[in-house]
Amino acid sequence: MSSESTLDDKDTFKILIATDVHLGYLEKDAVRGNDSFNTLDEILKCAKTNQVDFILLGGDLFHDNKPSRRCLHSCITMLRKYCMGDSPIQFNILSDQTVNFNTSQFPWVNYQDENLNISIPVFSIHGNHDDPTGAEGLCALDLLSASGLINHFGHSQSVERIEISPILVQKGNTKLALYGLGSIPDERLYRMFVNNQVTMLRPKEDQDEWFNLFTIHQNRSKHGPTNHIPEQFLDEFLDLVVWGHEHECLITPSRNDQQLFYVTQPGSSVATSLSPGEATKKHIGLLRVKGRKMNMQKIPLKTVRQFFIQDVVLADHQDMFTPDTPHITKRVENFCFAKVTEMLEQAERERLGCPLTPEKPLIRLRVDYSGGFETFNTSRFSQKFVDCLANPKDIIHFLRSRQKNEEVKDEINIDYGKLFKASGVEGLRVEDMVKEHFGAAEQKMQLSLLTEQGMGKAIQEFVDKDEKDAIEELITYQLEKTQRHLQARAVTTEQDIDREVRLFKDSKKNTTEEEKEIQEAINRAKAHRLERGDDLGNLSDELRDVNMDSDDDSVPVPNPKRGRGRGGRGRGSRGRGRGATASEPKPSGRGRSTKSSAAVQSRSIMQAFQTSSQRSSRPGAAKSYAADEVSIDDSDEDFPIMKPSRPTQRQAQLSSSFSKHSTQPQSQSLKGIAFDDSDDEDDPFKGCGSRART
Repeated sequence: MSSESTLDDKDTFKILIATDVHLGYLEKDAVRGNDSFNTLDEILKCAKTNQVDFILLGGDLFHDNKPSRRCLHSCITMLRKYCMGDSPIQFNILSDQTVNFNTSQFPWVNYQDENLNISIPVFSIHGNHDDPTGAEGLCALDLLSASGLINHFGHSQSVERIEISPILVQKGNTKLALYGLGSIPDERLYRMFVNNQVTMLRPKEDQDEWFNLFTIHQNRSKHGPTNHIPEQFLDEFLDLVVWGHEHECLITPSRNDQQLFYVTQPGSSVATSLSPGEATKKHIGLLRVKGRKMNMQKIPLKTVRQFFIQDVVLADHQDMFTPDTPHITKRVENFCFAKVTEMLEQAERERLGCPLTPEKPLIRLRVDYSGGFETFNTSRFSQKFVDCLANPKDIIHFLRSRQKNEEVKDEINIDYGKLFKASGVEGLRVEDMVKEHFGAAEQKMQLSLLTEQGMGKAIQEFVDKDEKDAIEELITYQLEKTQRHLQARAVTTEQDIDREVRLFKDSKKNTTEEEKEIQEAINRAKAHRLERGDDLGNLSDELRDVNMDSDDDSVPVPNPKRGRGRGGRGRGSRGRGRGATASEPKPSGRGRSTKSSAAVQSRSIMQAFQTSSQRSSRPGAAKSYAADEVSIDDSDEDFPIMKPSRPTQRQAQLSSSFSKHSTQPQSQSLKGIAFDDSDDEDDPFKGCGSRART
């Protein structure tokens, strides 16, 4: 594997790998609105230029769960432009496609459809931004799949057990098993791994001849005890894991010394937050697989907007100013102005010779003003860079260091990341806030009918996906079940009723039954919305630009102002306010629009609680083998890393049946993970010797 000419033959798979495209992010922004579309165009153009066999996307193709018409139109246009053509497909699919694409009405790969002419197939899993919702469990990827533009796989419909069946493809003598698992709430998937409820299927014959590639979209970094998926949970027979969801670009494969597979993290192709992880240079990967050998080539993206971030601690510049210095606020402002100007000059130098790079960069200066310093007017400061930056309103971010209670005795062991405490609320999710609230509340303020998980999920649906009936429907559903339970137990006294309700609620906590009930209630809410004919997707597209990153420090979008309505107007409506919908009666004048059925869409959370008891119930809507030769290309040249290859085995006919390979036992969840933190770009796997897996 020393040159591309020896790699690109009839036995070599060429796969373009990308994750977290976030198409449509800030699409209404005058400066940054086209960033995600330009980058996707570059990715698809790169795939066509390199004549890849197929494109593999690791989730979050769309930023919003309900993409706008412009976003869908642009995506369809680009896929049709670059992925359709007369070029022949050089590989065959050997597995049962009705199992691989079981959620589609057309359960076969798109290039085998006689009505389509596909030159570059696209295989994609869904992420947490474009995940399936509604009673039918559909997502934006299913629209593209039904139109024959992509192949959506890795969709698990069960909340009790997951069986991952690979797409088995063969090119020449190279056999590739492509596994995929779309985004699932981390806490649920963590629990399923611990309980051995996740199974990866393998061919019964010739198991050692397959290159096993797994695509996943979950938290890799530990955000809580169970709010991530440890690498040791994954099966050891895997060769390469493509990890989506994490936005920091770590595309050079790192070796897990415990499971002995490699992990590549391509990161996002557009910066959706002004955090240090997004400042890493963005890349996509060109993966070559021949037999049991692989080679990863990093391809830098040229259309990505530059992003620079820098931290400043004012207390570290005592030689320039102190809190008692006259006109200290003005001095600090001038100091920050010099820092921002310095980053601007650096951006201009790096942009020379790159005409595809956007002109205005993103710049963030995090200022620690603890120690008696005061903040200055950031709005006035931003006016100086309106014509120079893409984010003039978010240049300065003030924060204060956290005071440590214990005495720091060893300076070498200080974790400087824990010394900073952001002034804003960062990294919080709705479900976590609900759990935290009831965890700190008094006993008399605890939930008596609903569980904290159910309430958190309903509120999250209300906030993130605009499901107005989620809370009300959950309360109605739980009330019906509790009433039936009490009737079955023949409980009569008030004291016995309270005790029985509490026991009934506690018996369902953190169980599969609880998850089923929550999903059933949410499906009922969505089915009721469909019965009413509400088109909430178009309404949300017109009124707001949602940023669904829970751990992002993104640019806030101003709320719609009062005045002439921005919503869709009905025939002849000219009322002021938020605009009359098509179902509203015609206003009698030019004053405020009258109340109508559209007012239901603006109910508050508390109103959903208040009306729950008034509504009638509605019917429910329905590895043990020697290590292989691996070559990782960390630059434009191939850099082979050799390991002793496995002895050649007898070629056998592929069996259509699979053997189940269960997940690791629960005791293995206590084992640690060894990461390759080396910054040596020339030798990313320095010191990794080959050894048999145990």
